[in-house]
Formats: sequence, C-alpha cells, structure tokens
Amino acid sequence: MTQQSPARPGRPRSSQVDEDILEAAADLMIEVGLDGVGIDRVAKRAGVSRPTVYRRYSDRTELLIAAIHWAFRYQPEELPEPSGVEEMLRWWAHALEAPENARIRKLMLRLMPAARDHPEFAAAFRRLSTEPRNALIRRVLERERERGRLPRDTDLEIIRQILAGAVTVHLTTHPEGTTVRQAEEFLLAVLAHTRFRPNGHET
Repeated sequence: MTQQSPARPGRPRSSQVDEDILEAAADLMIEVGLDGVGIDRVAKRAGVSRPTVYRRYSDRTELLIAAIHWAFRYQPEELPEPSGVEEMLRWWAHALEAPENARIRKLMLRLMPAARDHPEFAAAFRRLSTEPRNALIRRVLERERERGRLPRDTDLEIIRQILAGAVTVHLTTHPEGTTVRQAEEFLLAVLAHTRFRPNGHET
C-alpha cells in the first residue's frame, strides 16, 4: 500500500513535481518538525500551488508519510528482505550512518517524539509504515529461530523490540552521528547479548 492518492482528472502529473513536493515536505520536517509543516508551506517550498499538492495528497498526514517513505527510498512493502538478522543490522547501520543517508538520520531524530505529540499522525504512520517493517523483521527472526540460531522458546517480539530500541539508543546517544562501522558494531553487540547463536544448533 502506498500513501499516494489515486490520480485525479486534470493535466498529466509531473514526476519532477512529485519529487519536489516530497523533498520539500521531508526537509521541512527536519528543519521545523511536524508542527511547522503545512500544505501551504510545502507548496511554497516546492514552488507549486496548493491545488497541485492536493491533487496528489488528500491531507497533511498522507503527504508527510509519503515524504518519509520517499526519504527512505522504499515503500514499506518494497523493502528488500535480508538473508539473516546480521545482514539486516548491517543494512540498518548503513541507513543510519552512511553520508548519503544524512537526511534519514535527521528525519528519524525528528520523528521520535511524534507518537506523543501527534497521535493521529503516529497511528497512521504505525499502520502504513511501522507495522509492515515490523512484519519483515519478524519474518527474519522466525527464519533464524528455524535455523537454530535462536532458541525455540525465544519470544521474537521481545528480540524485535530490543533491536529497535538499540537503534533509538544509538541515535539519541550519537545525535551528530558516528561511522557505519561503529553503528554496525553496536547493533551486532546488542544482538550478541540476546540468546542469538551465530553458528546455530538445535535447542
């Protein structure tokens, strides 16, 4: 599921205008937070009219979620599936700290308080973005348990929460960033302190 509205009658849509709108919304979220991002402000930043934005997005929440997915480069249902949990954490480290992903890091830091301050946005984001991503993480962890790399009685939801919490800790304790390697080492160290067994065996 995407957050983009079906095409509406009128002139053909421009892919460059789509990019400009999403980039404007993403960068405004980083600069001023969710409270400061409105349709009018996004339209002005993108150099388009208010109706141009509304032809694409029915409301502010829909626009903001689409902009977040644009910044992450994947729709949630299009995320590639890693071969295992270690590869998944390496991908996370790259998303957090690679220089070309600076926008992602800044956006994640801005989004952290959203659940408390913007419950309507948080509920939509959880349904359209967080839960599809969590479903992928659960599939990865289920495969690891089947391989014997996690004990059969492992509560996979707890492991998922531990790994997600590690991302939050890394971001909040290193707001200016580290290196990809440092982030990867931290996430893998957290994994090592669960009951994960790198070589796997029957339990």
